Amino acid sequence: EAVRRAVAVWAEGQVLQFNIENPAQRSDSVTTVRLPEGMSPQPLLEYCQKRCGVTLGVGINKLSGKAIRIAHMGHVNAPMVLGTLAVVEMALQALRIPHGRGGLQAAVDWLGAEVAP
Repeated sequence: EAVRRAVAVWAEGQVLQFNIENPAQRSDSVTTVRLPEGMSPQPLLEYCQKRCGVTLGVGINKLSGKAIRIAHMGHVNAPMVLGTLAVVEMALQALRIPHGRGGLQAAVDWLGAEVAP
């Protein structure tokens, strides 16, 4: 849910969007984020990997070259999720990709309320 909260804020910039529009149908193991037609995800993927050491998934099948995937399955904890989201938000800013500001904070807010002390 923390990833979905971040992506929802980033989508406010009206460039990025969820691949699955209906929240009830979204996966608990991966979040796929579509980019607009004609915008390659390659610069974002490369920035995250080469500058920050974070590997994001690529769009597959019909979404090849049109999306990124943020995995959140297996042994994943809050710091791992937050680190990945921070890198994505940093890349969005560095590459000047329009996005809603504060996606990382939305994830922190949700985790702070949901992860019991």
